[in-house]
Amino acid sequence: MPEKVKITFLGTSGAVPTPERNHPAILISFGKENVLVDCGEGTQTQFRKAKISAAKLTKLLITHWHGDHVLGIPGLLQTLSFQDYNKILRIYGPRGIEKEMDNVLKAFPSVVVNEMRNKLRLDVKEASRKFIDEEDFFIEAFPVEHGIASNGYCFVIKDKMRIDKNKLKKLGIKPGKHLAEIKKGKTISYNGKRYSQKDLAFAEKGRKICIVMDGIYEPGIVRYAKESDALIMESAYTDEFAELAKEHKHRTAKQCAEIAKKSDAKRLFLTHLTNRYDKNPEVVLNEAKKTFKNSFLAQDLKSFEI
Repeated sequence: MPEKVKITFLGTSGAVPTPERNHPAILISFGKENVLVDCGEGTQTQFRKAKISAAKLTKLLITHWHGDHVLGIPGLLQTLSFQDYNKILRIYGPRGIEKEMDNVLKAFPSVVVNEMRNKLRLDVKEASRKFIDEEDFFIEAFPVEHGIASNGYCFVIKDKMRIDKNKLKKLGIKPGKHLAEIKKGKTISYNGKRYSQKDLAFAEKGRKICIVMDGIYEPGIVRYAKESDALIMESAYTDEFAELAKEHKHRTAKQCAEIAKKSDAKRLFLTHLTNRYDKNPEVVLNEAKKTFKNSFLAQDLKSFEI
């Protein structure tokens, strides 16, 4: 079975939080990686509510430098400091992220330096294109139009060649270094017989999570969201307020659904709902479903796996 990737919504509100929805934050967990996308105010508390240790965090990706997406950073860093976080927290964001983080650390120096503990180690860099490329996954950043420097992100688990254990058993082939050659596409000899990759292995298809937060409706997003297993999008308005959405550089649920449909996404998750929909968030979901049936409302502290 392929290793699962888990997505946890720590915050799903718009600019003003509600009793049910905290400021934006999404956690992607895969193997030893725990990647947080955005860090709205109160995110450190949301980790506790979700029963997830913030100390497991490996990377922080910022979509853009608006308060509802970043005001939780000082608090989160202080939590990590008090938890004796012993890794390097790698922080990525759009153009200008180094300057913005420098301002945070100047304003709150104690969040990373505590006389009773070691200094919290941070590595802050701008993210564009494929900025992380590991053996099992890569992360890609792409520009989003929101009036300030903004990024969308795709977390992609790579296709992988797997050895078919049932075939090994049937053919009487024992595990060993020779199977590493099969994964490389080479032919091996075993007990006088030759076996190719297609005889002993199969391709395990990768998975893709695409996160597109605040921004206007851009058809170009389809290229990045193409064939996403999970497409997570800011949906601040319904089509009734399409002009207002355009004015404030946000999207409607219908526009999100159109992007999901054109990109052949498997599932669409709508987030960043404004408090105008507090009493009836289903209005947002129902609008999206008219265009893209496999749409869902993101909810705080809820998670799913792919």
